[in-house]
Amino acid sequence: MSKKQLFPALLFLFYAYSSFGKITLPALVGDHMVLQQQSEVALWGKAKASTPVTVITSWNNQKYSVKSTPEGTWKVLVKTPAAGGPYEISLSDGEKRTLTDILIGEVWVCSGQSNMSMPMKGFKNQPIKNSNTQLLEANNPQLRLFTVARNAIRTPQDTCRGQWEVSTAASAQNFSALGYQYARLLQQSLQVPVGMIHTSWGGTPIEAWMSVGSLGTFPEVKIIPASDTSAIKPSNPGVLYNGMIQPLLHYGIRGFIWYQGEANCAGYAQYTDKMAAMIKDWRARWGRGELPFYFVQLAPYTYPNGRHLSAYLREAQLKAMRTIPQTGMAVSLDVGEERLIHPADKSVLSQRLAYWALTQTYGWKGLAFSGPAYRDMRVQGDRIQLLFDYAENGLTSFGKPFSAFEIAGADRVFYPAEATVNADGIMVKSDKVPQPVAVRYAFKDWVVGDLYNVEGLPASSFRTDSWEE
Repeated sequence: MSKKQLFPALLFLFYAYSSFGKITLPALVGDHMVLQQQSEVALWGKAKASTPVTVITSWNNQKYSVKSTPEGTWKVLVKTPAAGGPYEISLSDGEKRTLTDILIGEVWVCSGQSNMSMPMKGFKNQPIKNSNTQLLEANNPQLRLFTVARNAIRTPQDTCRGQWEVSTAASAQNFSALGYQYARLLQQSLQVPVGMIHTSWGGTPIEAWMSVGSLGTFPEVKIIPASDTSAIKPSNPGVLYNGMIQPLLHYGIRGFIWYQGEANCAGYAQYTDKMAAMIKDWRARWGRGELPFYFVQLAPYTYPNGRHLSAYLREAQLKAMRTIPQTGMAVSLDVGEERLIHPADKSVLSQRLAYWALTQTYGWKGLAFSGPAYRDMRVQGDRIQLLFDYAENGLTSFGKPFSAFEIAGADRVFYPAEATVNADGIMVKSDKVPQPVAVRYAFKDWVVGDLYNVEGLPASSFRTDSWEE
């Protein structure tokens, strides 16, 4: 092996495992990590074959003992207290090593494609709104960040590259903006340590993040055999699950946030089912029950094909929220960028995700967590009455005329419509459609949403018809 080949291999081993004498640990288990509070969490690694390994946790001075397998692997489950720290964990296979600055708190995983990857410092010529102001407040020892290095691979892996970092302006600027801002909001709101594990890759479809097993019910997905020697693409089915999700499965977490879908617009018809299969599979593999899964709906953007496929993808995401247990959706219909696929305002999206978590996961009362969701319609002569969920206190456009409603008759030709708020929801009509049968709201690639509940959360785009594209 040449020196050029040897250096990357050594670098991988350095980041993939934190080496402590004979005991080696995966990158996730190290200094500065956050362990999920009031839980039973795994610590694992490698040692000499068939060797006793002891683990002592400083928060309760509890000693755990295990014997490594003939292959040298070992794992123990340790009980964690309520949030606190910093603590230490001592490990020994005859030679003692210590992990330091460990916090107990809340741990989340954030994943998806480029809108999740987009760092606090932004992309080239694509900013994050108020990023510098937010980075002024990034020095927070109660917030810890871990970025999983990109790894597209055809076989499931048991480790990844990365390291836990204490939140500072320097570490946060390179971290997922949405993930960081969400974690910061949770830390400030819950007043406990928060750890965020970021694993994403721009431009990738949902199939790449699904295990081969979960893809088995989708015959249109071509699985490339592990023995295939052709170049691996990050868009290949299963390869990002193998390299960037599988290595995380032992680590105790509270839940997931997700921002993905742009790469699946053309396949919108299968997206809800694939999302359901992925979530079910991830939950089963983590083995911690129905872990909450909160996601961002696609933002408006002028896609080059002009077919408005993203509207159908948003519809699939809305269906996912309605049909998959323990999920929630942050609507981005009012923060899109007409010529940029990456909305600059990740702060408002992180807030909307946090509303779901604080109310549905942590039990907070008094907060709205969802924007209005279309429920039903009634044709009343020359107009249509729309009914909504998540609008108990009513609907509003904050003083502006509604601009995104359309109405159609049996000819399926849609015309701009006049919409007004009434006691039951929204009444929609147009002089050009005397016998209406269907309404659409913001059902386009590029649009600025203007329908909110009075708590200020926006409605998803929707349609009352089921006509083919």
